[in-house]
Order: sequence, then C-alpha cells, then structure tokens
Amino acid sequence: MNKTSRFWLLFGVLFLALNLRPALSSIGPLIDEIGRTFNLSESLLGLLTTLPLIAFGVISTVTPYFTKRFGLGQTLLWSMVLLTAGIVIRSLEGVFFLYLGTTILGIAIAFGNVLIPAITKNNFPNKAGLVTSLHSATMSFGAALAAGLSVPLARDLNLGWEGSLITWAILSFIAIFIWIPQIKKIKNTTTTRSLKVAMRKLSGSRLVWQIAIYMGLQSLAFYVILAWLPSILLDYGYNEEFGGWMLSLSQASGILGALAIPVWAASQKDQRSVITLLIVVEVISFIGLMFPHSFPVYIWIASLGFVLGGTFGLALLLIVLRAPDSETAAELSGIVQSIGYFLAAIGPFIIGLIQDLSNNWKYSLGFLILVSCYKLVAGLQAGKAQKV
Repeated sequence: MNKTSRFWLLFGVLFLALNLRPALSSIGPLIDEIGRTFNLSESLLGLLTTLPLIAFGVISTVTPYFTKRFGLGQTLLWSMVLLTAGIVIRSLEGVFFLYLGTTILGIAIAFGNVLIPAITKNNFPNKAGLVTSLHSATMSFGAALAAGLSVPLARDLNLGWEGSLITWAILSFIAIFIWIPQIKKIKNTTTTRSLKVAMRKLSGSRLVWQIAIYMGLQSLAFYVILAWLPSILLDYGYNEEFGGWMLSLSQASGILGALAIPVWAASQKDQRSVITLLIVVEVISFIGLMFPHSFPVYIWIASLGFVLGGTFGLALLLIVLRAPDSETAAELSGIVQSIGYFLAAIGPFIIGLIQDLSNNWKYSLGFLILVSCYKLVAGLQAGKAQKV
C-alpha cells in the first residue's frame, strides 16, 4: 500500500472512530429531560447506558465470526448502517423505541470497538502507538462534541431531546460513504486456526483476564461519568447547560489523554508505571468531586477526563502490544472487550441504584474509588511486558 492509500485508509478509520461515542455521550446532558418525559426512575435511566454495554459484551464475542466470513471492511460498513438506523429508531415516539434504538446502536458500536484495533495491528504495525492515540483521541473528540452540543441543539434550536439525539445520524450516514472506498485497501487477517479453539485457549489465559478486567473497570468509570456527571452537577446546584459543557470538558481533556498516554506507554518496556500514575490521579479527582466547592469543579473534571481518555487508549494499546500477530489481535480484542464490557455494564445501573437508595453522590463516588483501586491491581499485571 502506497502512502496516499495508507493516508486515506487512516482517515476512514478515524472517521469511523468519530462515530463510536456521540450516540452515547449525547444522552448524559439530556437524561433528566428524558426521565421527565417518560417518568423513569434513576435505575431505568441508567439502563440507557447499560444496554449498549451489554450489547458490546455480547457482540464482541461473535465479531470474529463476521470478520472471518465477510472481512473487516464489509463488517464495519454494515455496522455504520446499523448505527444510523439505531440512532433514528431511538428518537421515535415512545419509550419502547427509546430502548430498542439504544440496543441497536450499541450492537453497531461494538463492531467498531473490536475491529479498529485489529485494523491497526494489521495495516499500521509499525505505528501502533500513534494510530491508537489518534483513534482513541478521535473517539474522545466525538464524545466531547456530542456532550457539549446536546443541550444547545435541544433548546436553542428548539429540536427537543429527540431532535438533538437524531442529529448524530447525519455523521454516521456520512461515514458510510467515506468508508466504502477504503474497503478494498484493507489488509485482512489471515485465518490459520479454528476460532472456537482460539477463543477457548484465550479465555483460559490469566493475562487475557487481567487485560479484560483492566479495560472493563476503565470502561465502567468512563460510562458512569458519561451517564451521570451532568446529574451530579445538577444536584450540586449547577444548571443543565453547565453540566453538559462540563461533560464536554471531560471528553475534550480526554482527547489530550488519548493522544499522549498511548504514545508514552508504547515507548516504555512495560506499562506499569504509566498505569500507576494514571490511577493515582483518578482517585484524587474522584475525591475532589466529592467536595466540589472546595476547589473549582472544572479542575477535577478536566483531570478525570484526561485520565479516563488516557486509560482507554492504553487499554486498546495493551491489546495490540500483547498480541503476537494480527489474527490474535482480532480474537484478543473480541474476548477482552466482551468480558470488559459485561463488567462495565453493571456500573451505570449500580450508580442509579445507589442514588435511588441514598440520594447522595458521595456514596457513588466512593464506589468508583474502590473500582479504581482494583483496576490498579489488574493493571499492574496486564502492564508487564509479555505476549498472549
């Protein structure tokens, strides 16, 4: 592949990545308004974030079956078609379509989550750290854009929450046409073994479980913040628009983390020191959020966003670094993200349940601190220089 083709393939990959978070991050700033529309409890609102994570877990397991039959490019193309459909269905009238569309778009995003690391391993083997940084930073940018614009779209343009959410179907629709010319440029993985046997062997590896737990707990914290940060700030006395912009700030600072951390981590012999530093900052940020009026709240939100963006990029990088070849990378990405997202799926629901019972965000933030501590234990094992 020449440099021009490689550039356009990278552009296509990054445009796909841009679409993997707006459908999710656009919900948080509008979640209270959605709850009032359908008279939903905090636990049921938490399902709007939990359902995509369950879809991530289920689909991540079976994604390699699709790629071995249809190839990476075709599978990603149809995932964008499915994402567009899911976003549209979610905005139709009625609570049934709200949850159905949320599930469908979660299925679509799951394919992109799993397959982009495999494309990185196979098509950019000597630039894994850089491409992973660009990929995760682009996802963070998409999340920040949607989080910041959700309330202005709903209120300033009088689109309502339904119109605000459906806006992001435009972006995924454009992605379909950008991706089509890139399909023929992709170097697909070479199938050399039974997928069933490979997945069984991977699931028996302690290293695989350590990477999966690290990724799962990282995603748990990320999606809790994505779903509940505006509500936390609302209860602290800030308005909904401020909550939306603070969520956007967390995602924007995540862009910097996603750009810097994977490149730094890839330059190290192992990643344990990087993991430790990130989790220390994460815990300090959660403690700061418990006392939001002691210091400007945006300090804690920006530092937390930087860490969560960086740890997500690092989790993806661990998949690439720990896989000895591109076929294993696709299989490892599938099983790690399946286990990880099933683990992450309990987060938004548990936080909603804690709030229903206590109505005090300090308990929820304390739970996230415990999660961070266990993430450090798993991360110190996953960060060792070794191969699956």
